[in-house]
Amino acid sequence: MDETEKIRVPPSQFKADVWAHFGFRNKEGKNEMDMTHAICRYCSMSIKYCGNTTNLRAHVQRRHPEKLQQQQPPQPMMTQTTLDSKLAPSSVRAKKITESIAEFICQDLRPYCVVENRGFRSMINTLEPRYVIPSRKQFTEVMIPDMYKQVKLQVKKSLASTESVALTCDGWTSRATEPYLTITSHHIDESWELVSHVLQTRALFESHTGTNIAQVLGAALEEWELINKDPAIVTDNASNMTIAAQLAHMQHFKCFAHTLNLASQRALKLPTVSRLLGRVRRVTGFFRRSTVASHVLREKQALLNLPRHKLITDVATRWNSAHDMLERFLEQQPAIHAALLSAEIRKSEKDICTLTESDITAAEEVVAAMKPMKVATLAISEETRPTLSIVAPLHAQLVHQLQDNPSDSTLTRELKTTICQDLNKRYLNEKEALYKASALDPRFKALPFLSEDEREDVYNGITAEATRTKWALQQSKSGLEAESMEDGSQDPDQEDMSATSVSKSSKLCSLADLLGQTYAAGAAKKLKTAEDQVMEEITKYKEEAPLALGVNPLEWWKEHEGRYPFLSKVAKKHLCIPGTSVPSERVFSTAGDIITAKRSAIAPEHLDQLLFLNKNIKH
Repeated sequence: MDETEKIRVPPSQFKADVWAHFGFRNKEGKNEMDMTHAICRYCSMSIKYCGNTTNLRAHVQRRHPEKLQQQQPPQPMMTQTTLDSKLAPSSVRAKKITESIAEFICQDLRPYCVVENRGFRSMINTLEPRYVIPSRKQFTEVMIPDMYKQVKLQVKKSLASTESVALTCDGWTSRATEPYLTITSHHIDESWELVSHVLQTRALFESHTGTNIAQVLGAALEEWELINKDPAIVTDNASNMTIAAQLAHMQHFKCFAHTLNLASQRALKLPTVSRLLGRVRRVTGFFRRSTVASHVLREKQALLNLPRHKLITDVATRWNSAHDMLERFLEQQPAIHAALLSAEIRKSEKDICTLTESDITAAEEVVAAMKPMKVATLAISEETRPTLSIVAPLHAQLVHQLQDNPSDSTLTRELKTTICQDLNKRYLNEKEALYKASALDPRFKALPFLSEDEREDVYNGITAEATRTKWALQQSKSGLEAESMEDGSQDPDQEDMSATSVSKSSKLCSLADLLGQTYAAGAAKKLKTAEDQVMEEITKYKEEAPLALGVNPLEWWKEHEGRYPFLSKVAKKHLCIPGTSVPSERVFSTAGDIITAKRSAIAPEHLDQLLFLNKNIKH
């Protein structure tokens, strides 16, 4: 038998390509490979093998180089050098990852230091080992500011595309006790969609006087190029905001949610109600502090088949939290009474006692009397984008429902009277604008809360405004046509060819331009003034069936814009105005996610950029 045939194939765990040229012989007298020496398949030379293939590879290269040339080249593999090479910061993939991290910081409100966190860096390294994360300073001073500039241009373009814009403005104080002023914008685009933007959040270290706030508003109007759009502004009822709007020469509306809060807070300060709230607050506070009491309350809820709801303690700045506290207390009154009488609680707390019968009756009367205010607050809060058109109907309905009833108790009568007195002194100077907004909302256009004469006055005001809008459009169109004629140039040959035709038909064309609408071919038509056209639109609009309350009025206007070309422009101006300043207030909660205890020293400029990008980046 040939010597090479006695060479056995190496075990399967020997993966190196050099083993294609070597094998092993059996040990003498045994069917077991002797792996101390490797045997060359070509010359049968025995080479000592100690676990390293360097000697084997050297033997083949020195003695059998032709075999290496005949061997099929291995498949190309990624070398360590390729694995270790890093993406250039200017490469397309590196830029895309960097932009994605910047968006992650803005959309999820992450601190800039997240790019230095071990877990984040490990995750990015797993996803793309070749990517080098830029420094925190790079994101703070370059990436986020550049993104802010790009999105700001988009917002400016969005605002420039509309004729009417409304603003909301509100002040707030951060965790670091730094005062800020936030401004948001709202308009209706060509598709009749409400578009909202957070424009800016600026630190206001000066005194919050109307003059200082007016300066901030004026600078914002100039920065965002809104001066010529004559925007209305919605704020809370604070006197400094009213003065600021006057100094900035802006039409001012007061937040309806804040108005409801002020009227309700006034009712809650009645001596009887204030004492009642104090007693309930003491009980709910006890159950919130004591783990034993909370456990006993849950046991009593289960025994009495009551919902396992937690008790609510009111917040001073939110009147509806007091209403919720009383409502929940009445719901859980049997379980509360049973828990306070239990031995586990009596042995540690003897001073806590439930309400008397007269207190329970008073609580029920407060909840019932203030129910309309709660419903109104929920109604205006549940609107996706509450507009000015719902303020007047809600205001009128509340005043109507809170009228005295012969069966009312003394406490109920006091509550209703207090709320009505406060509501009646609100919106005295804004009634005309509020009624116009309601009339232009197809849901409320009948204006049933007004007399016939008042309704007529409202629509006369809309007619006048629509007529002015029509004349303004005509003048603007004429100006554009004149500019195009002045700027236009004609080819000399065409001028010669058209000279004779112009001289022949100039008189006819002039007559057609001037009298064509009145003296058209056929029967002569009566010339309609701008006011006549607007009044026709209003007549048809009033004859339309009212829109259901659950339907979006903007969808109705989108479908009927062609039928009411002038009225629709006035509707866009009024329906874009929010009924509350909630859009600005919502920024506060977002800011609270940014200005945490660990980030209380964030620079105002960086806060402004993060809030702006968080609200305006298209997700």
